[in-house]
Amino acid sequence: VKKHLLLDFDFTEDDQYLMALSEVAESVVERHIGYKFSDLVEKNGGELPMPLQHAMLLFIGQLYANRESVTFGSATVLPHAYEYILDLYTNLDCWY
Repeated sequence: VKKHLLLDFDFTEDDQYLMALSEVAESVVERHIGYKFSDLVEKNGGELPMPLQHAMLLFIGQLYANRESVTFGSATVLPHAYEYILDLYTNLDCWY
């Protein structure tokens, strides 16, 4: 998570917050795709698929950078980002 956020590994002040964001991201992604990570890990040879890991990093980055529900700048949704990645996994029965 720190590498994705371009944070120095020696910076530990936000470690608890980053762990909390990671737990939130896991819950949100599981709910979005309708599958528990434990089931996906089992079906995927012991690893969580990389696109889902990346989607969680995108979500954590968004929460870390925007700690409030409003912004005063202009925001643009990037195509093929979080929702696009997760939509690939919403009907997993056809993958396995």
